[in-house]
Amino acid sequence: MPEPEKITDEEEDFEFEESRGVPPWIITFADMVTLLMVFFILLFAIGNVEQEKWRDIKESLREALGADSIEELGTRQGLDVVKQVQTLVDEKTVHAVDEVGAMVNREMEDIISEVEEFVFKNKLSGEVRVSSDPRGAVITISDVVLFPPGSAEMTPQGRKTLRQVFDVLKQFQYNVKIEGHTDNTPIHTLRYPSNWELSAFRASEVAHMMIDDGFPPERLSVEGFAEFRPKVPNTSAENRAINRRIEVVYQRGSIRQRMVKILNRK
Repeated sequence: MPEPEKITDEEEDFEFEESRGVPPWIITFADMVTLLMVFFILLFAIGNVEQEKWRDIKESLREALGADSIEELGTRQGLDVVKQVQTLVDEKTVHAVDEVGAMVNREMEDIISEVEEFVFKNKLSGEVRVSSDPRGAVITISDVVLFPPGSAEMTPQGRKTLRQVFDVLKQFQYNVKIEGHTDNTPIHTLRYPSNWELSAFRASEVAHMMIDDGFPPERLSVEGFAEFRPKVPNTSAENRAINRRIEVVYQRGSIRQRMVKILNRK
């Protein structure tokens, strides 16, 4: 009778592994493959979202640029289109800024022209002047015609002159700042302890008169600068008379805001 075959130790281990089922490393490998599959699915999904976004962008660009076709995202041509759009936006911004600036300058020229015509017709060249500076359009009225020395009570002639000026100016609907200025002659009275109070009271008097004549108070502001913003050195009686003044400033910022609104409505 033949002897049964002997089973080696290696064969016993193999049979034991078979009886236990799948080797452990297979489970780890399967987990890794599953994770990789999920990762690539996520990449695919994200890629689809970006493509849809790019399609929306293409439609907007096509309408804005009037182009028949927009290159695909990621191509060299597509990158060039993005650069062209940025350039177009920059050019439009610069053009809009330039156009607003030109509109502001034209409006200030209109204000100055109207006042100059009024001054010429009424022979007020020595009493009323008009100019422009970074603040805006500035109408300067000498205090010689407006106020007695050391007082903020307006003279009848001053009221008449101001009303004539305002009849010209109230057609321009912008914010106005009234600035009061004095010379460097000291003042010490119960009502006006210094030139600060005197300059501020004079500016307030002009503002009250403008409001009485129908100017909207919400568009008015008042400042007193005393003797600290002279136009010329206070070295003579003539120079001190030049420095004593009221300045009606049609503010450049207010004009610009109005021009921007007009431009946006086009």
